[in-house]
Amino acid sequence: MKLCGEKLIEEERRAIANNREYNEKFQYANNRIKTSKYNVVTFLPINLFEQFQRVANAYFLFLLLLQLIPHISSLSWFTTIVPLVLVLTITAVKDATDDFFRYKSDNQVNNRQSQVLIDGKLQNEKWMNVRVGDVIKLENNQFVAADLLLLSSSEPHGLGYVETAELDGETNLKVRHALTVTSELGADMCRLAEFDGEIICEPPNNKLDKFTGTLFWKETKYSLDNEKMLLRGCVLRNTEWCFGLVIFAGPDTKLMQNSGRTKFKRTSIDRLMNTLVLWIFGFLVCMGIILGIGNSIWESEVGFHFHIYLPWDEWMKNAIFSGFLSFWSYIIILNTVVPISLYVSVEVIRLGHSYFINWDRKMYYANKNTSAEARTTTLNEELGQIEYIFSDKTGTLTQNIMIFNKCSINGKAYGDVYDELGHKMEVSERTLPVDFSFNSLADLKFKFYDASLVEAIKLEDPSVHEFFRLLSLCHTVMPEEKNEGELVYQAQSPDEGALVTAARSFGFVFRSRTPETITVNEMGKSVVYQLLAILDFNNVRKRMSVIVRNPEGQIRLYSKGADTILFERLHPSNEDLMCVTSDHLSEFAGEGLRTLVLAYKDLDEAYFDKWQKMHHHASTALENRDEQLSDLYEEIEQDMMLLGATAVEDKLQEGVSDTIANLTLANIKVWVLTGDKQETAVNIGYSCNILTDDMNEIFIVSGCTVLEVREQIRKATEQMVGTPVCNGHGVSEKNGSLKLESVIEETIMGDYALVINGHSLAHALEADMQREFLDMASMCRTVICCRVTPLQKAQVVELVKTFKKAVTLAIGDGANDVSMIKSAHIGVGISGQEGMQAVLASDYSFGQFRYLQRLLLVHGRWSYLRMCKFLYYFFYKNFAFTLVHFWFGFFCGFSAQTVYDQWFITLYNIVYTSLPVLAMGIFDQDVNEQKSLEYTRLYEPGQLNLLFNKREFFICIVQGVYTSIVLFFVPYGAFCDTTRDDGTHLSDYQSFAVTVATSLVIVVSVQIGLDTSYWTAVNHFFIWGSVAVYFSILFAMHSNGLFSIFPSQFPFVGNARNSLVHLTVWLVIIVTTVLCIVPVVAIRFLMVDLKPTLSDKVRYMQRVRRKQKPLQHRMRRVNRTSSRRSGYAFSHQEGFGELITSGRNMRFYKPSPVVTGKSMLSSTSWIENLRKKTTDTMNSFGSEKNIKL
Repeated sequence: MKLCGEKLIEEERRAIANNREYNEKFQYANNRIKTSKYNVVTFLPINLFEQFQRVANAYFLFLLLLQLIPHISSLSWFTTIVPLVLVLTITAVKDATDDFFRYKSDNQVNNRQSQVLIDGKLQNEKWMNVRVGDVIKLENNQFVAADLLLLSSSEPHGLGYVETAELDGETNLKVRHALTVTSELGADMCRLAEFDGEIICEPPNNKLDKFTGTLFWKETKYSLDNEKMLLRGCVLRNTEWCFGLVIFAGPDTKLMQNSGRTKFKRTSIDRLMNTLVLWIFGFLVCMGIILGIGNSIWESEVGFHFHIYLPWDEWMKNAIFSGFLSFWSYIIILNTVVPISLYVSVEVIRLGHSYFINWDRKMYYANKNTSAEARTTTLNEELGQIEYIFSDKTGTLTQNIMIFNKCSINGKAYGDVYDELGHKMEVSERTLPVDFSFNSLADLKFKFYDASLVEAIKLEDPSVHEFFRLLSLCHTVMPEEKNEGELVYQAQSPDEGALVTAARSFGFVFRSRTPETITVNEMGKSVVYQLLAILDFNNVRKRMSVIVRNPEGQIRLYSKGADTILFERLHPSNEDLMCVTSDHLSEFAGEGLRTLVLAYKDLDEAYFDKWQKMHHHASTALENRDEQLSDLYEEIEQDMMLLGATAVEDKLQEGVSDTIANLTLANIKVWVLTGDKQETAVNIGYSCNILTDDMNEIFIVSGCTVLEVREQIRKATEQMVGTPVCNGHGVSEKNGSLKLESVIEETIMGDYALVINGHSLAHALEADMQREFLDMASMCRTVICCRVTPLQKAQVVELVKTFKKAVTLAIGDGANDVSMIKSAHIGVGISGQEGMQAVLASDYSFGQFRYLQRLLLVHGRWSYLRMCKFLYYFFYKNFAFTLVHFWFGFFCGFSAQTVYDQWFITLYNIVYTSLPVLAMGIFDQDVNEQKSLEYTRLYEPGQLNLLFNKREFFICIVQGVYTSIVLFFVPYGAFCDTTRDDGTHLSDYQSFAVTVATSLVIVVSVQIGLDTSYWTAVNHFFIWGSVAVYFSILFAMHSNGLFSIFPSQFPFVGNARNSLVHLTVWLVIIVTTVLCIVPVVAIRFLMVDLKPTLSDKVRYMQRVRRKQKPLQHRMRRVNRTSSRRSGYAFSHQEGFGELITSGRNMRFYKPSPVVTGKSMLSSTSWIENLRKKTTDTMNSFGSEKNIKL
């Protein structure tokens, strides 16, 4: 380690097994994790610091300090401190609650039990007490507690199988193997306790696929790599036990290194309000300066005449000092331009929106009893402004379940269902599956709907039998049968498991294997095949073959692989069958299914013996071994006979395609960030319709060096733009840069997509290339990043946030998505199969991806709309209320005298106008939820921030200033020469105050009535009830009773009943109301008539069709004719072939007797052309508007 500043930087890690005393010298982190932000000591200072980052809170604190000075304050200090403390307390409690759940989650993980070898005995220790250098024991299906070096296991040769779903989203098993010298330790506690090897390795880092280190033991040096590591977050599978040595613990583990920090998130409206509060404070200071100067001038020119009977206090020095004090007095009086009730109301509205999300039954997932949950209440309106969605794949878009859906055997397609008239039927929940009762070993969960395939099996069709025989033999699946007849297949990829399961259900049951044999139960008869060779899969070959000898002594090669690969290796006699099968493959691929072609070849004994000798020689060669083996495989896999093809459905979550289509139509870009390999990601892209064959180009960026990546990005950009790109745009001024990028994006003709892998992305994210990459990616409709680490996911999100200034949303379901979820403006967790880490780190959570469109297009859009209307109205009513004091200052000698009664000032924002605006902010909606989902372009105003911005704020201020002028000068002018009915003057201060206050309450009540689009009983009750409450309180406070009890607090005795009985006063109130409201009504009428928004048009259609039955739109299936996709997409590396043939992973036991079972799994169709549907709807809507509007 070296010292950098005051922090130790670890250059390499050294640890000795079973030697805590030595290891503690390096002060390595223990295994405790902490994702919570606060503790008991730091909560108050950190939380207050975060809250006072909100400018308004600092502003009110400043006002509170001013109100403590009696010489300048005309309002009591408790009027500010009570609401301020209330706001701070509510927010603090909410933040503490959120953090407490994170703390509980941390505690749950930290207190898990682990078996640690201490003093030669296994002892139970909490995870948080595990230390670097400890030897721990793991058992099957347990989570790995820390980053471990695998020492030994229950499997032969120290093998171990792990599931890495929480790291990279993949549920297929990975093989890890211990060093030979340590695997010999086995489970011998004495030998394990005596193990004192020293590890020297790389320091903690976030690279999930790389580890370099060495083990020094018994004066021998052994090389260590990632294949010998068990990383925290993995789950031990298919391995009874294993022992591991802790290398990295707690925050040093690769999982935690990839987890981003918990960030304090604020919405764009919060940031805008901070700016506006500063502007308003500046405006307030300007008004205070004007009135303060006015006071100094007035005191020096006019005020000195009144000193005889209104003398200055002793501390008052001169007119300038009087103006200085008046300045601060007016700052306090005029502070209601931003009342603290604004922030209380905002929190109440957000809380209401959160409850609407929690209560939404249409976002309830019954299968898992999971309802939607707003885990934060501060980000709701930002859901209506999303421009980019970053989605995980496995468990988020897909269920990670493969279903054997259809097949083609000897030119005949199976899998479709037909009615009595021979018409093709859609498979639904009511469709009866095939009866597999003839097969006692059929998988209970497997469902198939075409009975003709079962009939062919029963009729012993040779081609059908050979088809399923191939599926039961040509694979690297490992069987597990602990109980009699209960077969569990451990497959390297879900698609391979689906094919073997299908063969099992149709009567060809793979039972067991040894390095030399495969046992298959064929239609109730046990058959043992001699396994002669496995020609394993890799990404270049895109096929896998096995060579077996059947009990009759015949040698046959069985092969399965991508159609483009196997068709080239078929015997010429297969040409006609290949054409028919090719048509079937196109049909299957058009339905989004993943296809594989099956073929076989009979081998001559003499030829095979010769080939086998060459194979043995090549497999033992020291040089060019892979090339020699590849040539031999190529030689024998020729002139094969075509059997047919399989079609497997990579089962998407329900409604994924429709959801993505709707979000795309709402101008939201969907980027997929996945740990899976490229082929898998592309397959899912086609399945989800984010990739289509109609796209102009799909760019693949897979360069291994910086230069290669840069060149590929520039070529793609040139192809889209049509002009050469030199050095990218560079970093220019924000506005100019964003405008340039927007223009470029709008001029792109056609649809493009980008697919980039993790290695290339690492180069693309470097500082000198990230802008080029982002500019190029922004011009694409779809971006898929594959084989990316959790940290790279977060870096991509940060890149878009930083340079595009766009609102982002990240959605995932596993621990590998946590850093991305924390980095995005909005983090959404799906309660999936990969644990609850994503949900715990998220801002919102629900059970299925399809609920995302409702969250954004309905709840998000409504929340944004409501918050914008609330803010516009709130600023308007408070400027109208406050600026009356400003105009009055010119007529009261700038004495800081208030226009209104002090009780009216106190109750205006708390009682008279609070509930109506809350009702609008919580319940209002411009169009209903059906129209919000149907007309997705209604979402765009939020993305463009059109409903409340600096321009809209300026407009509402102008309206507030105009209203305040009318409110003050109309009554002032009317009262100048007005008399009562008895001839006495009406123009006293108290009558003027009551008239202005009454006019104000009526005007703002009518205004909110105009602003309300969706009327409920609550709105009516609050708006008209507030007016009634105003008059009730007015007459009560001006009554004789209250005056007799508190004469100094209620000086306006009898004024209300004395003023409001005169027709003149009511005429002034009516004229004032009309002058304030009529211009607003006229402008809005003209805007709707001459320049209607889409929302206006939809509302019109809503009114027209309110009594009509809604139109039912039929969904159409999309059929693609190309882009067949190999079912091997989930095999990320070479298969288990070498392990199987070497016997290193074999455990020998006899197959169990046969038991009975049934099949029980459904398959649903899912591709629907929602884009076409929505386009047709919009076109028909447009034509109707031309006729009716």
